[in-house]
Amino acid sequence: MGMEEKEALTEKIALEMIGVTKRFPGVTALDDVTLQVRRGTVHALMGENGAGKSTLMKCLFGMYQMDAGKIILNSEERSFENARDAMNAGVSMIHQELSNVPKRSVAQNIWLGREPLNKFHLIDHRKMVDDTRELLSGLNFNFNPNAVMGSLSISQQQGCEIAKAVSYDATVVVMDEPTSSLTENEVAHLFEIIRELRASGVAIIYISHKMEEIFQIADEVTVMRDGRKVGVYPIDAIDSNKLISLMVGRDNTERFPPVESVIGDVCLEVRHLSSPNPRSFRDISFELRKGEILGVGGLVGAQRTELVEAVFGARSIASGEVLANGKPLKRITPQNAIEAGIGFITEDRRSSGIFPLLDVTKNTTISSLGDYRNKVGLLDHASLNEAAERYNRKLRTKTPSMKTLVQNLSGGNQQKVILSRWLMTLPDILIMDEPTRGIDVGAKFEIYLIMGELVKEGKAIIMVSSEMPELLGMSHRIMVLCNGRLTGILRKEEATQEKVMTLATQFA
Repeated sequence: MGMEEKEALTEKIALEMIGVTKRFPGVTALDDVTLQVRRGTVHALMGENGAGKSTLMKCLFGMYQMDAGKIILNSEERSFENARDAMNAGVSMIHQELSNVPKRSVAQNIWLGREPLNKFHLIDHRKMVDDTRELLSGLNFNFNPNAVMGSLSISQQQGCEIAKAVSYDATVVVMDEPTSSLTENEVAHLFEIIRELRASGVAIIYISHKMEEIFQIADEVTVMRDGRKVGVYPIDAIDSNKLISLMVGRDNTERFPPVESVIGDVCLEVRHLSSPNPRSFRDISFELRKGEILGVGGLVGAQRTELVEAVFGARSIASGEVLANGKPLKRITPQNAIEAGIGFITEDRRSSGIFPLLDVTKNTTISSLGDYRNKVGLLDHASLNEAAERYNRKLRTKTPSMKTLVQNLSGGNQQKVILSRWLMTLPDILIMDEPTRGIDVGAKFEIYLIMGELVKEGKAIIMVSSEMPELLGMSHRIMVLCNGRLTGILRKEEATQEKVMTLATQFA
């Protein structure tokens, strides 16, 4: 393709969403939003959780019906009744939350509902496998089409989602937080695929909260706030501070609030903790003090999550002990940890944090039911409801009502509900594994404020984070792991990105 042809292709509009308005009872989720995406470009869609990005995409895919507006795809006005209609028209979406069938093969997942048929109108399994192998090869994925989906890593499963999107011969591909579960090398591979798709004329809508990705891969960015479009900008005409300011509606000269707390006595002591798995953590010892945020850093495979889960009793140990407020846990189990004043906010909000089909009240109170019984042993619902509302009000949870299903809240507000749940158990120590993963910069700042308030009250926090600025900006000390070993602990005043990375790659 010549340069002139490529420029002409780039200038063609693949998708327009014009004047899109969507209302729910008591709230206007989208207010006259327009989005224009050109062929052969990566168009970033940015905004806080709750800004309307997901609602806009659900309108595109027919999951929501618009109250006003129109969709023009490849110069033709279209209306989709459901996601299948959209995909058949050449609009595909790669979701952050995987939606595959774990007990079926890769090939069966990719061609589900549109399997090739032979002359007897039976599924042509050989052709399906051959087509899958060719598809995966074209994307430089090296896993077996016959492999059971559930046996693959998360990144490989996401690769299958990408292959499925490409298999529809899509002209528009929506990628929603596609790198949330990928390693650095896998992200680089994904970006190679994105560049190849862009070069072939595909229009890509890229949704991510990772600022560095946007500036690395996007050509243009549309910013949304409070259900409205703020503006659209060429990526080389904007910087990260300006982008954040547009997203949150305020200046963002300070990404992290000051943590003003008094460091007190040791409240948690871990002594020589080792996993029964020889490839996991071994001989880890550290202390945590009241009023302190102890960051835990390291690269993928450093065994950070495995370690903090073991401290909480969610993983077995081979040796070692945990002391809370000077008293050893006789058996390290989640129940004993909770009784000792330890709370644990998991890394994966969706699969092991929220109860998606329960409302905000039930999600908040589910760990404290035993503390709210009346004289005859029945649940005191009035007190439960009042406490749930009080804790969520304290954490500034945005929800239409306490009866709203928690799955309908933004990621940042789901995280606040989980925080409220643990605060109801009155913990002294909170273990927070990737507390701001998948939430926008505005919600991150609010989570940071809450963390600062908690340690100011004398609570202590262990924060596992893969984001270097977060580790450096929020931690009083940073404990670094590499390959299951503790390679060093840095005080805030001495910690730098270079020192953390040196420890994170210092195989012991």
